[in-house]
Amino acid sequence: MVGVTSYGAYVPRWRLSRQAVAQGARGEKSIGNFDEDSVTMAVAAAMDCLWGVERETVDGLLFASTTSPYGEKECAAIAATAADLPRNIVTADFTGSLKASATALKFAADAVSAGTARQIMVTAADRRQAEALTPLDQSLGDGAAALLIGNTNVIATLEASYLLSDTIMDIWRGSDEPFLRTAHERFVDQKGYMDVISEAISGLLRENGLAPKDFARIALYAPSARRAREVATSLGFDAKSQLQDVMADVMGNTGVPYSFMIFIAALENARPGDLILLASYGDGASAFAFRVTGDIEKVRGNPERRGMKKHLESKKVINDFKTYWLWRGLLRPNTKAGFLPHHFWKISPTALWRERDRILRFHAVKCQVCGTVQYPPQKVCAKCDTRDQFEHVRLSDKKGSIFTFSMDYLSSPVDVPVVVPIVTTIGEGKILCYLTDRVVEELKSGLEVEWSFRNFMVRDGIQNYFWKAIPVRA
Repeated sequence: MVGVTSYGAYVPRWRLSRQAVAQGARGEKSIGNFDEDSVTMAVAAAMDCLWGVERETVDGLLFASTTSPYGEKECAAIAATAADLPRNIVTADFTGSLKASATALKFAADAVSAGTARQIMVTAADRRQAEALTPLDQSLGDGAAALLIGNTNVIATLEASYLLSDTIMDIWRGSDEPFLRTAHERFVDQKGYMDVISEAISGLLRENGLAPKDFARIALYAPSARRAREVATSLGFDAKSQLQDVMADVMGNTGVPYSFMIFIAALENARPGDLILLASYGDGASAFAFRVTGDIEKVRGNPERRGMKKHLESKKVINDFKTYWLWRGLLRPNTKAGFLPHHFWKISPTALWRERDRILRFHAVKCQVCGTVQYPPQKVCAKCDTRDQFEHVRLSDKKGSIFTFSMDYLSSPVDVPVVVPIVTTIGEGKILCYLTDRVVEELKSGLEVEWSFRNFMVRDGIQNYFWKAIPVRA
């Protein structure tokens, strides 16, 4: 049977308290740092999904998002390279609608079912933006999810699906516009969300002889917790016992990956034999029924996988709305004398291509004679002087600790100070790098760190991605 063989998620470390926006507002929303976007978050979710998975068995990666950083360039190829997947795989972007993740899931399941792929990873990520200080902006959050679809060692078999296509001007954004637009809330929720997602779920139940009582949990995309309860109740589900929390007060609506993230949260507490409903919305709606198998314990038992639970627990809350605006590019940074001008930085497409294994895959080299690991890769071993006898070593899933560090107050008006540590990786030597997601007061030699794929800078329309160190998330 085709189904989910592994899962991964990513919720940024940073949360914005909604009280920073409106007095008495409840909860918080997840916000990506200044160097995060939908691609970097998709990579983080993919890496979380790949724990215990042999990369050679993954035959494709699909990237679903409405906030792709490129107007013309495939982001799935970037994500696949950063995740260190093989080159002989299929990659594709799904975009333009909130249902992009559900559509990609359907395509992946069909490909595996047809026998044209063993496993395909579906990644979904969004970093949507509404106008500042609006109710819509308060409801949005950033995040990502990844589901690996295959037909062996399945942890949740895909029992049935039902998809609808529908057009309504509920939420949209022009190709040259930075902010989301929305119609009247009552019209959007009733004629858009509630009617259409109810129709999709009803169709799934009707065509497969299922009843609400057959499901242990239902994971619904929803504009709010209230609407999720209303849909569940109207269809005959018990909102108290069956409805999975939509996490509106702890994360916000993450857009394209939202339904996946709620589904993963349901999987984290599911028992073998449970039937789980996954329902997505956007220009129509999609409903899927998954049956949990006994193999789920093998995936949940991996201590390295953070999923939703651990990501939500690991957080830093900020109450400064100006910091959020600065990270989003909505506030002009303080460019007082001393900061290096933008034209100081240049990006070479040729260099990016030539060193893509070092930059994107984060490969070091290991000397085949003396075993010394070196980054950046060398042609001559720094220890034994052997020439051109190296094997590649992936560093992105290794941990390390800060040996020493410096702080630069001049090169960036957004990330002050820029922290440049020397990191000692476990068994892999020392690396000079950048540190992000840090709290300056917590910096010290010996601080344990891990690696995160980030957007180093944007110049001439080129997204310059690189791996940075971050403090290990508990």
